[in-house]
Formats: sequence, structure tokens, C-alpha cells
Amino acid sequence: MKIAGFLFVIMILFSSCKKDEGSSYGEYYWIYTYGYPRMDFFEAAEGISEKWKIKYHAVGGCMVSHEEERGVNAINKRTYAAIERKYGKGWLAAYDKDMQDFAMKNVDVMDILITNKLFRDELKKHYIKAYNVDKEVFELNNEGEFKVIVYNNDLKYENKECFRLAVNTKNRTVNLIQ
Repeated sequence: MKIAGFLFVIMILFSSCKKDEGSSYGEYYWIYTYGYPRMDFFEAAEGISEKWKIKYHAVGGCMVSHEEERGVNAINKRTYAAIERKYGKGWLAAYDKDMQDFAMKNVDVMDILITNKLFRDELKKHYIKAYNVDKEVFELNNEGEFKVIVYNNDLKYENKECFRLAVNTKNRTVNLIQ
């Protein structure tokens, strides 16, 4: 698995013929990771991925060879340069601040949802208890707009996603997307 991930990363590194955009697929920049996964970091990174168009992908676990480490770091260096060209020199500080602020924004979103009739009605339709909501929250921009996906883990794998919501924390509105 580790070798396949490393070979995939190396293949991407050598197959690029266009302007060097680092690891980007579609509209997202991909940063590759290895080592012990920090769950709070990845939850925040996933939460702001729509806003920044940056995603993380683990290509190795806690034990990686020196060659794998060098390959991943080389690709990430090119990706960071491409991100800097898009967002400017101060992008990393702004990104880190958004990561730190995400936990509080996530609480604000849940505060709005838990008191919203539409949200509570949708929970009832999908047999989800209000105290047991499994959700993903994505910050879309700096205007207080979020996308929320609600799951019911008691259902079969292919049907776990129950509904999607658009939440605006500035005007405290909730709209059903799906």
C-alpha cells in the first residue's frame, strides 16, 4: 500500500507537462501527508477545503522510507508554490487562522441548526436523534455561508447521507439543498 501510494505520487511528479501547478486535480490542490494522523487538524482542513480548494491525502502511515518522504515533500513543495501564486505570500497565515477558527464556526452552525424547525423536521424524517447528529460542515466563504451534510450511520453504507443544508451564520438561515 505504501509503495503503491509512493509510486502514484512519483508518477504525478514526472508526468506533468504543463505549467507547474503542483498536485492539483480539478479545482483542488492536493497536499500529501504521512505520519500519525491528527484528527482535529484533518477535520478543520476538510471543513475549510471548499473555501480554500485545498485537500489532504495520506500516502503513508507512521513508518515511511526516506525516499517516500523526499518524494512527498518534493511534490508538496511544488504544490505550496502553486498555492502561493494563487493566494499570495500571506496565504499560509490566513489558512492557519481559518483552521483555528473553524472549531468555533462549527459550534455556531450547530447552534443555528439545533433551534431550526426545518432541521429538526428533517432529522425526524430520517430517524436521527437531535443529540446524535453525525454531520460534516464545510465553510464556503468569508460571508458566513456553510454547507452541512447530515448522515445516519445506522443505515446501509450507500444510503448513509440523508440530507444537505445551506446555513448562513450571519443572517441565521437554514435552507435544504437536497
